[in-house]
Amino acid sequence: NVPMDGNAAMGRLRDLFAVDLTNATVTCETCDREGPLAELLFYGGPVGVVLRCPACDAVNLRFLDTGRALNLDIRGLTRVRVGRTGA
Repeated sequence: NVPMDGNAAMGRLRDLFAVDLTNATVTCETCDREGPLAELLFYGGPVGVVLRCPACDAVNLRFLDTGRALNLDIRGLTRVRVGRTGA
């Protein structure tokens, strides 16, 4: 099989990011705590956001809006699980 480029994943990724992520379950890379993204500790403002694990204070997610681009860094998570409505 010859791999396709990343454009082939766009439909599936659109499914993922078209949901309310506050309902997503996330797993902390540092301490393995699993829980709702909404329970992470919020630091930041209109330009940049950092979400930290409430159990170990590790940075789980970073979001930056430069005005020209949106940047999402989830290196602090080992998994993001989004349930489907009605499934």
